[in-house]
Amino acid sequence: MTPTQLPYVDITPVQPADACVIWLHGLGDSGHGFAPIVPELKLPESMSVRFVFPHAPERPVTVNGGMRMRAWYDIKTLDFESRADLDGVLTSAAMVEKLIDAEIANGIAPERIVLAGFSQGGVIALHLLPRIAKKIAGVIALSTYMCEPSRLPKEATDINKSTPVMMAHGDQDEVVPVFMGNAAYQALKDNGFNVTWQTYTMQHNVCMQELNDISVWLQKVLA
Repeated sequence: MTPTQLPYVDITPVQPADACVIWLHGLGDSGHGFAPIVPELKLPESMSVRFVFPHAPERPVTVNGGMRMRAWYDIKTLDFESRADLDGVLTSAAMVEKLIDAEIANGIAPERIVLAGFSQGGVIALHLLPRIAKKIAGVIALSTYMCEPSRLPKEATDINKSTPVMMAHGDQDEVVPVFMGNAAYQALKDNGFNVTWQTYTMQHNVCMQELNDISVWLQKVLA
């Protein structure tokens, strides 16, 4: 493993993979946190989807008293516009892009790669979507928000304007208030991205109905 390559948990299909979902966890979690959802999605074996769950680097997190934990970026303030530390977002986005490049090198077409993320992981996914120089299959952004949404109009490219984006949020979320997720949805929509929005009766977590909807979405996007 090179210093710039993220370690990860991977779940491989029975048949050789022809599609991949790279799923980014939230603050303080690890790639192990979401790996158990794969059987819950009940995807047909014929889809041959490989799941990759990378571990974020460990770093001090300011709002948690400087405690070191797995985090895609520091959180120095809970302000709406600057909650996500841009330098950390850029660094993590570059590392995740290397994972995408590795999947492409292993024979998965970029148009068969879905980038998913929960909370902090979703911030990285939403940052890459309008900026990555490859057309990907789709993005799933759960209980999340956008890093400095005011930067989007001047930094977004057209490459993934038509790429399906599924955004979902708990309407009782006290960690990332639902208005922050909806603001990210509106920013993408206003800039011409192909994004949908769904809320669920839950807090800062995932629920079974959400997983069922993700399964349906993945089967459509990777059909």
